[in-house]
Amino acid sequence: MHDFILTLSCADKPGIVAGVTSELFGLAANIAESNQFWDKDTDKFFMRIGFTAPDGVDKDAVERALKPVIERFEMKAAVVDAARVPRIVILVSKFDHALLHLLYQIKVGALRAEVAAIVSNHEAARPIAEAEGVPFYHLPVVRGEKAEQEAEVLKIIKAADADLVVLARYMQILSDQLSTRLFGKIINIHHSFLPSFKGAKPYHQAHERGVKIIGATAHYVTPDLDEGPIIEQETARVTHAMSPDDLIAVGRDIESRVLGRAVKSHLENRVMLNGHKTVVFA
Repeated sequence: MHDFILTLSCADKPGIVAGVTSELFGLAANIAESNQFWDKDTDKFFMRIGFTAPDGVDKDAVERALKPVIERFEMKAAVVDAARVPRIVILVSKFDHALLHLLYQIKVGALRAEVAAIVSNHEAARPIAEAEGVPFYHLPVVRGEKAEQEAEVLKIIKAADADLVVLARYMQILSDQLSTRLFGKIINIHHSFLPSFKGAKPYHQAHERGVKIIGATAHYVTPDLDEGPIIEQETARVTHAMSPDDLIAVGRDIESRVLGRAVKSHLENRVMLNGHKTVVFA
């Protein structure tokens, strides 16, 4: 038996579910999980189906069977072989809490992925990469040579055959060119509950304003800084008695969890783009 995941989106019309499931029935496939959503504002339909097919039914056979219904409803669809372990490249700077959390989640089986490379503009993460047996690339950002540095980053991503790039507190702003090239395949963790307190020292800004809630936001990277489609967020209550360092400690814990959940959702094909927003199936 082989496990597959089908994701699709199209204009909402009667018969979509029946058409898809009928084709899967024709393959003798067994549907294990099904999620769907109708966005009333855009009149778009989104669906994710996890199913098992008999031996002899490969990805190509599934795509051939679904082709007529995909064309009939003008769907944007993708079939993924669930047996394949996704590969990720992690970019990090000096703060390693989000990186360590991802590695631990993979180690205990909570996150199914292979880290193909760790890239950093600092040397701080090298011991972590070496301890995990992951290739480490130190690519410092030199004034006036950022384009060359990003070209090297892109080479590593391509050579790694990465399914996803994760910015685990990578404290560099990516160029519009790289952001556009990797759109939909690169996730960032922002150390604030967007859209509030953007820019430098968000926890200090929050402290000065006396906020009672702080948080973190994981989103897809776009040329518009910190404006990409949001995948996951979380908040925590804080009090007037907490210092900026206290807020940072709480925030880093949240950042790690939020990024881990966002990466997991993406790699399990549970995130679908819907304009400037996302549909995230549980």
